[in-house]
Amino acid sequence: MPTLPTMGDARHADLRDGVRALCAQFPPEYHRRIDAERGYPEAFVDALTPAGWLAALIPPEYGGAGLGLAEASVILEEINRSGGNAGACHGQMYNMGTLLRHGSAEQKRRWLPAIARGDLRLQSMGVTEPGTGTDTTQLKTTAVRRGDRWLVNGQKVWTSRVPHSDLMVLLARTTPLAQVAKKSQGLSVFLVDLREAIGHGLALRPIPNMVNHETHELFFENLEIPHENLIGQEGEGFRYILDGLNAERTLIAAECIGDGHWFIDRVVAYAKDRVVFGRPIGQNQGVQFPIAEARIEIEAADLMRWEACRRFDAMEPCGAQANMAKHLAAKASWEAANAAVQFHGGFGFACEYDVERKFRETRLYQVAPISTNLILSYVAEHVLGLPRSF
Repeated sequence: MPTLPTMGDARHADLRDGVRALCAQFPPEYHRRIDAERGYPEAFVDALTPAGWLAALIPPEYGGAGLGLAEASVILEEINRSGGNAGACHGQMYNMGTLLRHGSAEQKRRWLPAIARGDLRLQSMGVTEPGTGTDTTQLKTTAVRRGDRWLVNGQKVWTSRVPHSDLMVLLARTTPLAQVAKKSQGLSVFLVDLREAIGHGLALRPIPNMVNHETHELFFENLEIPHENLIGQEGEGFRYILDGLNAERTLIAAECIGDGHWFIDRVVAYAKDRVVFGRPIGQNQGVQFPIAEARIEIEAADLMRWEACRRFDAMEPCGAQANMAKHLAAKASWEAANAAVQFHGGFGFACEYDVERKFRETRLYQVAPISTNLILSYVAEHVLGLPRSF
């Protein structure tokens, strides 16, 4: 399937070519089969690892490429633009923010080289809980120190890729809410060795879902974590996790941009070839205009993505830009998905066209990570200075 040129193609062109070449080894039939089997794209992720793409953010002294969030975003964008789903592996990108910026020198020496080689995978982050949702400061999972170890009890939900990860970033409350001045205080970040934890204080329950996204509910019962696995200072974890969340939202924006371009490429090609009533359907303005509108929105979202990346890589505040980029890109990819389904007609629902699969995958990002409404409330409060609405 030919790809249409975009405004962002000139940025990191060599990087794009490399990722596209690898993705070309996994044709649509591969991703279609994985989706039908409700499986995990093990072979695809295994190919990304030795190629170095999943170690993009790790500094060279630890065996990585030492690239920035901008380059990482291109990698994930191209995976989705090639018809894949970066949701199978994007955790290794955004989870790096917390470890790279707040981990000790010893923690980095201990874990980063093995992650860069592919001996370890850091694909999971345990934050969301069933009773608190996006109200993160109210989470109920606790970690209590007992000598040189911490005992964790509680529950997490929508924690992704756990069976395919060796390590997990975990946010838990270490100081009771009633004992802190601000509710964002008293939360701490740990790195959990899943190889030791599962079956020894950590139990998993899969959550079957609409998009074949491998995700689980987690149950902690006196799980022991060594004190040396505490990231940064006790009680400062909420601030640390924001680095990972801002990276996550920016990278998800890039994936949505990749999805958007994939949908546009497909629907434009179909609209040119599909003849009804003696003329291509793409000759009708009723078909042209929604596609054109979606393309405009994708290109606009792309500009905000680059600004979020620039600020993140420059260590500048980027919460507003990361949230805006994610909002714009998720909305744009969804509009492109709707156009692709609508103008493919019945074939938009046929698995062999892949439109329905990608339609399901991109719809997720209207809801998570961080819902559309929470982004709007963030902008209202933190950008516009309006009173907090909740």
